[in-house]
Parts: sequence; structure tokens; C-alpha cells
Amino acid sequence: MNLGTKIYTLIYGNYVGNDEFGNQYYCNSKNFDDSKSKRWVMFKGEVEASKVPPHWHAWLHKTVDIPPLNYAHKYSWQKEHKTNLTGTSEAYLPNSHPLSKSKNKGKIDTKYEKWQP
Repeated sequence: MNLGTKIYTLIYGNYVGNDEFGNQYYCNSKNFDDSKSKRWVMFKGEVEASKVPPHWHAWLHKTVDIPPLNYAHKYSWQKEHKTNLTGTSEAYLPNSHPLSKSKNKGKIDTKYEKWQP
């Protein structure tokens, strides 16, 4: 975070809540229905937009008015939020990728038969 954001948070910020990653969310108004209020996040650690879970993203962008303080998944098929792993050692690489750690490295899985006229 830059110095200006930290100072603005100290002066105008009303703490709203935090998420499972430790990010803290603020608003400059206690009235969340106010369309002119500003909402922002203070990231814990590296500033990475993909660290914001979808339910907090919806609140930041004023899709929902009530902050998701006690959020729980509504459906059994929903998964926990993961940050973007692109460029890290945990990034997904298909079997055909040269850096893949798979046992089937270099093999392309063909599950079809060629058509013979």
C-alpha cells in the first residue's frame, strides 16, 4: 500500500471486516447504502487483486450493500477461493507442457479415433 492510502485510512476509514487471507476492508461511511461512499481493501502482504474473495469483491464494487462478515458457502459445490497461481511453482501445467512434473510428460492424451473415409 502506498503512504497516501494509509493516511486516508487513518483519517477517514471505518473498519468493516477482514477475510480469510487477513485483508482488511474499509469504508469512509457507516451508511453502506450511500452510493457516494468509498470502499477499499488493505492487503496483507503482497498487493494482489486475486487475493480478494468473490463475496468481498461484490461488496467492494457495490453489487451488495451488506458486507459479508459471516460468509459461508451457500451450496455444497462451491469451493474455497484460491489466489491466482500463474507464474508460481504451484501453477497448473498440462501433461504436454515441457515443465510439467507429470509422469505422462510429453504425451498427448488422445481420446478419439481418426476418421477413415
